[in-house]
Amino acid sequence: MHPRPRSALRQGGTLTLPVSQWPTQFNHHHVDGALDDVWTIASLVEPMLFTRDAQGTPRPDPDYLRSAEVTATSPQTVTYRLNPEARWSDGEPLGWRDFDAQWRALGRGDDRYQIADPSGYEDIADVRPGADPHEVEVVFAEPFADWQRLFTPLYPAAASGTPEQFNEGWRDGVPVTGGPFRVGDLDATDRTLTLVPSPHWWGRRPLLDRVILRTLDPATAVQAFLNGEIDAVNAAAADVYDRLKDARDTELRTGSAWDAVQIALNGAAGPLTDPEVRRALLHAVDRKALAEVAGEGLPVGVPLLGNHFFMTNQPGYTDNSGPYATRDLAAAERLLDRAGWRRADPTGTRSKDGHPLELRLVLSQSTNRLGLDLAQLVQHMLAEAGITVEVQKVPADDYLPKYLNQGNFDLAIFRFVGLTYPSTLYPVYRQTDDEQTYANYGRVSSPRVDALLAEASHTLDEGRRRRLYQQADAAIWALAHDILLYQRPQVVAVREHLANYGVPGLGDIDFTDVGWEK
Repeated sequence: MHPRPRSALRQGGTLTLPVSQWPTQFNHHHVDGALDDVWTIASLVEPMLFTRDAQGTPRPDPDYLRSAEVTATSPQTVTYRLNPEARWSDGEPLGWRDFDAQWRALGRGDDRYQIADPSGYEDIADVRPGADPHEVEVVFAEPFADWQRLFTPLYPAAASGTPEQFNEGWRDGVPVTGGPFRVGDLDATDRTLTLVPSPHWWGRRPLLDRVILRTLDPATAVQAFLNGEIDAVNAAAADVYDRLKDARDTELRTGSAWDAVQIALNGAAGPLTDPEVRRALLHAVDRKALAEVAGEGLPVGVPLLGNHFFMTNQPGYTDNSGPYATRDLAAAERLLDRAGWRRADPTGTRSKDGHPLELRLVLSQSTNRLGLDLAQLVQHMLAEAGITVEVQKVPADDYLPKYLNQGNFDLAIFRFVGLTYPSTLYPVYRQTDDEQTYANYGRVSSPRVDALLAEASHTLDEGRRRRLYQQADAAIWALAHDILLYQRPQVVAVREHLANYGVPGLGDIDFTDVGWEK
């Protein structure tokens, strides 16, 4: 992160960063806006009531909250004491109506709102004003352990209080802001977003004059960094690291973030509806070999993941992978035989009732060299089990809305990022019958997993809550929901005089403190 006090940094300057795809939906709570890049934009322009430190511990942001605490337990009631100076860019103060509108959009089961994740919000019974205009009370119908993750980001009732505003008002733009930055320029043709300090901001003035976000595919982003056109770029792949490690005016910053790489398995259509076939794939894929490829040539290790909820450097981590800890091709062969998928000869593709066992692995066109290498390795590993895999590259902007969200794939390699609150993963594994879904892309679920996750999210005792998450994790492995791979290494190439930016561990970057050394 290259931490430096603000006194050592100069006022002014521009920070230019790459984003992987152009956002067409700037509402992070919308199903099409639940992207890491949209979260980054929201952290600059909208209220983030809680921020996380390097250990992932949430703390109230004093720019928005004087305090936030559980003030009653039966029912659980959280009282938010808002900073009286906090205002939206339209001049309205932050207040209980903003909380109320967000709850009604996300937690009331109104399907007119195309939401990403109702978890936590659906447990709220009431949102009401407190003792004065700067106090909000949120009353829960059931206890909710990770209450600090709710209302972050917070959106204004004036621009998200109706289904039309929620769904359409944040497409291709940001109508109202409440953060230290605002949109200065949005160029959809060049796919570039420029953020500048907000004149309405009441907190510490940002050091930077502007933050520019440019949409670049990985290869173009690396060259842009070498050309001096952007100020940071992901270097967590051996070929990229080799190009950047000796680059002029460059510092390689490393760390361990919440960043899980996995392969989604589509259990809603095709041969993977059979859990035995999904289990066969888990046995056939050499997870350890893929992690070793991801770490080859890098200055950091790449730990294999054995837990869907906790990273290896996070309290609560336990390896529950069991029989899938190492590759077992013979076990994969037995499962496929038992499921009726047989080979005509030892080297041929398996078939059943005249249909070959063929799977489509969908990748975004913005996938870097490592992603392509992993896809080809998976293709080879599954071929050894008699499964033919076609690798299909699709437009980056279509990858989430037209492929993952629609279940338009058999296999898909992707990442979940920044999910330090275990309850955030509930929608990844919960049951859903929706044609369009957020996170549970393969629509693989079970009543047992649902029940364990619901109980865990409603359990306030930390020890018991972690035990429930471990039980749920073991059940997810047994269900063969996905092929969990590794904790993605964090290696970022950064201009050496850029301070307070890099890899914040399990936490968040405070962009008001990001700046250039004097």
